[in-house]
Amino acid sequence: MSDRFIPGYRLRSGSRLDRALLLKFMTRTYRELYPERNFNHLADTIEQYFSAQTPLWWVEVIADQKSSETPVYSSPLRTLSPIACLWMGNAIDQVQGERIAHIFLVYVHRQHRRRGIGSALMVQAENWAKQRGDQQMSLQVFSHNQPALNLYQKLGYQTQSISMLKSLADQ
Repeated sequence: MSDRFIPGYRLRSGSRLDRALLLKFMTRTYRELYPERNFNHLADTIEQYFSAQTPLWWVEVIADQKSSETPVYSSPLRTLSPIACLWMGNAIDQVQGERIAHIFLVYVHRQHRRRGIGSALMVQAENWAKQRGDQQMSLQVFSHNQPALNLYQKLGYQTQSISMLKSLADQ
């Protein structure tokens, strides 16, 4: 799959060979929110959940040879390294008992934010879920990630549950 996504970008399907790149993007995501933490365990998360049933998409910048703002390449269109990704999976709605689509990761590099890429990835996620016949889609977002919360609320997501955590280390 290689499609024009939004002007200047293309969406392409990932493969099982993209584990290292997925790990890089997951680490980048968490490091932005928790820069002081170590995220070596994310490799285990990918090992456990990344499969043929959990598709991955990458967003790449398209450098147009005709544009004076980009370098000239030998082919008319050339893609650069991915600047965003979407990793989907499955969850069970614990109220309804049905399988639902779940967003494991949606990430857009800081320099490419506020250009519609996140919203377009969410549309991709919804399309994938609808094609499978899912009636709902879920995701988790950190409570202090206000830009992401704003996007998801704008797109119609509602809080269903609140995950609570208590540290036992100081007791």
